[in-house]
Amino acid sequence: MAADYDELRSDVKETQNSTLEAVKSVSAPDPRSVVSELDVDESGESGSMPGGEFVAEELTVQVIPQGEDEFVCQSCFLVRHRSQKALEKDGLAYCRDCEG
Repeated sequence: MAADYDELRSDVKETQNSTLEAVKSVSAPDPRSVVSELDVDESGESGSMPGGEFVAEELTVQVIPQGEDEFVCQSCFLVRHRSQKALEKDGLAYCRDCEG
């Protein structure tokens, strides 16, 4: 007699049906209540911006100029050491990661 290996076993069918019924029976919260809960912050005030506090400070970044032994890959636009240069075509340099 031939066996149908694609057919689900009876114990698997029962487990799937019971799991589906459990998911259907769970009551989901009302989306409007969730949004209203998110609008109120810890102090009970609403209207705060999500993601944390607003900081009114300027960020300063020190820019280091490109070194004599560095180049900018014209594919990924990363500054690489000259040992990473794989190809130079028409005055444009490409790194080993992008050339390969």
